[in-house]
Amino acid sequence: MAFSLQNLLYLSICLLLLISVANAQNCSDCFVHSRASYYPNSDAQGTDNGACGFGAFGATVNGGDVSTASELYRDGVGCGACYQVGKMHQQHTDFILSEHAFSKMAQTTDAAASLRSLGVVDIEYQRISCSYPGKNITFKIDESSNYPSYLAFAIYYQQGEKDITAVQLCETQNFTCKLLQRDHGAVWTSTSPPSGPLSIRMLFSDGDYADDTWVVPVNNIPQDWKSEAIYDSGVQVS
Repeated sequence: MAFSLQNLLYLSICLLLLISVANAQNCSDCFVHSRASYYPNSDAQGTDNGACGFGAFGATVNGGDVSTASELYRDGVGCGACYQVGKMHQQHTDFILSEHAFSKMAQTTDAAASLRSLGVVDIEYQRISCSYPGKNITFKIDESSNYPSYLAFAIYYQQGEKDITAVQLCETQNFTCKLLQRDHGAVWTSTSPPSGPLSIRMLFSDGDYADDTWVVPVNNIPQDWKSEAIYDSGVQVS
């Protein structure tokens, strides 16, 4: 069966990136022209080895519909951002999708096979708001953490259309805060973190400083935090 690029669906993508079927918006000026390919693997989903530091979460979130995008990585600031993708014509390749996500751009199983045989397709994309119904922003303590002297964590389920450009770690009793360093991707680190329950404050920014917003979680990281533990912030961002 012959495959036509006209059979492509629009998709929403989130950097690592994450992907799901979405309706196209009638906004031609919002789109950037590029190309997309995919990386085949045994389970056709994402990879747990990536620059964003999401680990196994990055391979399975959004049903394994994930992607990488080197030009949108922005030294880790772009991790977790969502994009809508559709067909177009351009030479540069921004998106390297999982095989599962790449196939999902087609409307039928046969069309998906034909799409994969092409290897690279022309697309257009725009950034959109990330939404995870029923999910709060979550902190995953990295396995490299060593209580109580070294804390590293990744931020899961980043929501909305803004970037997380800064993170503060606050001691909740006296509310003294320290600005953290982005280690890589979505992973933030602190040597000699404060003792006691901790609050992780996140600065959401879209480049317009007047619209920058500090988000303070409802839930704290417990005093006896543990490596590889997952803690729910109790907050969502629209």
